[in-house]
Amino acid sequence: MNNHVKTSAYDSGLGAVAANYAPLTPLGFLERAAQVFPDRISLIHGERQDSWKRTFERCKRLASALQGRGLGPGDTVGLIAANIPAHYEAHFGVPMAGCVLNSINTRLDAQTVAFILEHGEAKLLLVDRAFAQVAALALATMSHPPPVIDIDDDGQADHPRIGQIEYEDFLKQGDADFSFAWPDDEWRAIALNYTSGTTGNPKGVVYHHRGAYLNALGNAVTWSMAAHPVYLWTLPMFHCNGWCFPWTLAALGGTSVCLRRIDAPHIFSAIAEHKVSHFCGAPVVLGMVINASDAERKPFAHKVKIMTAAAPPPAVVLERIEAQGFEVTHVYGLTEVYGPATVCAWHPEWDGLEAGERARLKARQGVRYVVEEGLMVAHPETLKPVPHDGQTMGEVFFRGNVVMKGYLKNPKATEEALAGGWFHSGDLGVVHADGYIELKDRSKDIIISGGENISTIEVEAALYQHPAVAEAAVVARPDEKWGETPCAFVTLKPDAQVSADEIIAFCRTRLAHFKCPKTVVFSDLPKTSTGKIQKFALRDRAKGLGETK
Repeated sequence: MNNHVKTSAYDSGLGAVAANYAPLTPLGFLERAAQVFPDRISLIHGERQDSWKRTFERCKRLASALQGRGLGPGDTVGLIAANIPAHYEAHFGVPMAGCVLNSINTRLDAQTVAFILEHGEAKLLLVDRAFAQVAALALATMSHPPPVIDIDDDGQADHPRIGQIEYEDFLKQGDADFSFAWPDDEWRAIALNYTSGTTGNPKGVVYHHRGAYLNALGNAVTWSMAAHPVYLWTLPMFHCNGWCFPWTLAALGGTSVCLRRIDAPHIFSAIAEHKVSHFCGAPVVLGMVINASDAERKPFAHKVKIMTAAAPPPAVVLERIEAQGFEVTHVYGLTEVYGPATVCAWHPEWDGLEAGERARLKARQGVRYVVEEGLMVAHPETLKPVPHDGQTMGEVFFRGNVVMKGYLKNPKATEEALAGGWFHSGDLGVVHADGYIELKDRSKDIIISGGENISTIEVEAALYQHPAVAEAAVVARPDEKWGETPCAFVTLKPDAQVSADEIIAFCRTRLAHFKCPKTVVFSDLPKTSTGKIQKFALRDRAKGLGETK
C-alpha cells in the first residue's frame, strides 16, 4: 500500500457531506417504490394482492413494533417461514429498525435451529405456523429462548401457535408513519445467513448494507431486467436472502408472486395466471419443469426467464428446458458472496451455434458479476492464476464489495477464508481461453482413482445424457486396488427401465473408461431445501457398500 499518496486540489475542501454522500442500503429501494409506484402490485399471495404503498407501510409498522420491543442496532431477529409476504416484509422491516435479519433454513432439524438461534443471539423469532413444531423443539432445548411471534398464514390452521402474539397483531402495535433511520455506516450488518453445516456446526455469514445494495442492482443488470418484472418465488427467501432478489424487486418496482408449495403444477399455474416473467431455482426446479406431465402444464405465450445455480446444470438439461420456451441464465456463487457472483454472460454470436454447443457454453460458470471486483482460478496456496487452457485446475477465488464481512464469532475461519486478499471458495475449476471459468468439482468431491483426478461433474454430465436418467450424482467409493472409484446414484424417469450395466456401458461411449462409474445405485437423491444434492450423505452410503474389489 502506498502511504505517501499525493494530495491535490481535488481533495482540498471537497469532502463527503450530507448533500453528496449517503451510506448505501437497499432500504431506499422500498421507499422509492412506494413513492413512485404506490398503486402497483408489490406482492401476490393467493387471493391477496398488496401495493407498494401498503408494503412500505407494513414494513414501517414492523420496524416500529420491533423498536417498541426494545430492539435496535445490532440485535438479531430470527425468522422461519416459507416464501410468504411476512418473509418478504422482514427483509425491509427488520433492518429498518437497525436489526439484523437471520432467515433460517426451513428444513433444518431442531438441534441445528437451536444452535443458530443461540449462536446468533436472536432477540426475537418470527415463526410461520407450518414450522411451529420444529421451532418449539428447538426453543425447548435453549436456556434463554427468544420470544416468538406467530405468522398465521392462510391454510396453516392445522399447525399450532407457539408465540406470544400473532404477526398481524404485532404489526398493529407499530406506526405506519414510523420514521426509520438509514444505517450510519453502510458496513453495518443487514443479514446473518448460516452455511449448510454438513461438516460440523454451521458458520454464520454476515452481510452488510453495502453488499446487499450492490448485489441487488447487480442482479438487475446481469439479468437485463426491465422495470416491473413479475417474479415467482421458487427460490427460498432464506437462501442468501433469496439471492438478494427481495431488494432487487423493490428497486425495479416489480411484483413478487409468493409460492408456498414448489412443484410443477403450481409453477405452471402461476406463470399462466400472473404472466410470470422471471424465476430462480436450482437444477432440481429445472427438472420439475422439464419432466412435468401434460396434465401439470398450463399454456403460456410469453418468454419466461430462469436464473439457475447450485450444482452446475448439465448441458443436456439446459438444452431441454430452452426447447420448452424458457430462457436460462446460468450463475454461480456461494453464501459468502451474497448468492450469485458470476454469470455465463451470453454473446449474441453464440445464438447461431447448434443447440448442444450453445448448451455446453451456457453450462459454464462464466465471468464475474459487474459488481464483483475480482474473480480468478488459482493455485490454492501460492494464489498464482492458472493458465487459460481449459485444463489446468485451481481453486476459485473472489474479491470485492459483495464478499461477506466474515463469519460471526469465528475470527479463525474468517481469516482463513479471506487470506491473501481473496475469498477462498473451495470450488475447483478451470479457465477457458475466452476467460470464462468452468467448475470441475468441490475440492472435497474430487475423486482420485489410481492417482488420476476424476471430476464428478464431468461424469454426471455424461449420465444426464442417458434418456432414462432424471437425476444423477457421483461420489467416491473406496476401492481395494485404485483407492477410490466413481459411484453413481441415479434416479430414473417415471416408467423408465435400465440396468446398471447399461448405464456403465453408456458412459463408456462418452468418457475415458477410468472415469466411468464402477457402481450404479438406483435411488432418490437426498437434497437440501435449496435443491443441492447432499453428497456427504451419498458418500456415507457409498462407504457403506464396502470396497470394490
